[in-house]
Amino acid sequence: MTDEDLLSGQIILLDKPLDWTSFQAVNKLKYKLKSEFNLPKKFKIGHAGTLDPRATGLLIVCTGKFTKIIPEIQDAPKEYFTEIKIGVQTESYDTEKPEIFQQDISEITEAQIKGTLEKFLGEIDQKPPIFSAIKIEGNRAYDLARAGKEVEMKWRKTTINYIKDIEIELPFVRFTVGCSKGTYIRSLAHDIGQELGVGAYLTNLRRTKIGGYTIENASSDYLQNDFKFNKE
Repeated sequence: MTDEDLLSGQIILLDKPLDWTSFQAVNKLKYKLKSEFNLPKKFKIGHAGTLDPRATGLLIVCTGKFTKIIPEIQDAPKEYFTEIKIGVQTESYDTEKPEIFQQDISEITEAQIKGTLEKFLGEIDQKPPIFSAIKIEGNRAYDLARAGKEVEMKWRKTTINYIKDIEIELPFVRFTVGCSKGTYIRSLAHDIGQELGVGAYLTNLRRTKIGGYTIENASSDYLQNDFKFNKE
């Protein structure tokens, strides 16, 4: 990789670590690139699709002229490894907030769970979680929510293309989900719990695919302090 390569455009596949924001990951990568290569002060770099801090996995970063194709990549279908815990909820729909509303799940069967998952296939209505990066009158929803302000999220259409590789080890349910852009897996977890009548929240989320790009070709090494890029 050379200075010219980065300016002409490169696609770098990051495996985002847990508890990093997407912004932090891109900033760390940008710092490393600028420290190792002779790049202009206003070097263009950006990511194609935000991952929540509590999620890990594939984060696509584009540099130089390739930043123009970010919208195209964002429009591609996504795939996630998903783990939910049923019988309890959290305000954030994931592990950021403490558990609330404990429910008895002794009567919940595997057949019931699989039947419920099938109900979410195809186009569905989904309301994003209040702890999300969606802007409301210029403010991020999660900033408003964390400040204790009331946040009203609007319903939107999204598509669940498939749910496969289902593993049930109550209270945990694990599966792989393929979906359209704009899908909130946290909301999917919450809605599955509501359909079951016992609540649920997201305990583990890992993005494994965006369009033709896969996690197998991604690395978190780029974010390590001692990592050096091959400049050939």
